[in-house]
Amino acid sequence: MSELIKKQLTDAKALMEKAITHADGELSKIRAGKASPAMLDGLSVDYYGTPTPLAQVGSVNTPDARTLVIQPWEKSLLGPIEKAIMESNLGLNPQNDGTIIRINVPPLTEERRRALVKQLKGEAENAKVAIRNIRKDINDKIKKLKGEGVSDDEIKTGEGDVQKLVDGYIVKVDQLAEAKEKDIMTV
Repeated sequence: MSELIKKQLTDAKALMEKAITHADGELSKIRAGKASPAMLDGLSVDYYGTPTPLAQVGSVNTPDARTLVIQPWEKSLLGPIEKAIMESNLGLNPQNDGTIIRINVPPLTEERRRALVKQLKGEAENAKVAIRNIRKDINDKIKKLKGEGVSDDEIKTGEGDVQKLVDGYIVKVDQLAEAKEKDIMTV
């Protein structure tokens, strides 16, 4: 196999790995009834007029399976953090006691679990679409190698190898989604 095709396969693998990492991150944000600092990962707090990730303005801990505790670096940030959580559409109620913010994570209702599974399936589908788009881009690049002296047989073999990569990564996405769905549906 030509070095040019090998390089494309290496690029494809790296891009698909990034897609899996991104999907895993997105799935970790979907809460499964247990408190997790990852639930607040996408949250930005107004820090003196600048949207700043929550992790950069305080620490988030889980003292038990149903509680999140946020300890801001500055007391003046209690209000903005509380406001950001309320506006986040996560369905969480922060309680500000003047020094820390405590969030009790309510147990999920059956209806909410089903909605989360639907959201999870959407995220998994987005990851699969990203992987398929990578396949399309890499296959286009491989086809363009014909002009650089790569034979038709090598191009076909390269496209077959890309498809094998795609199949493997789609299985990984399915496994991630399955594990998360099991986690969500476990009462």
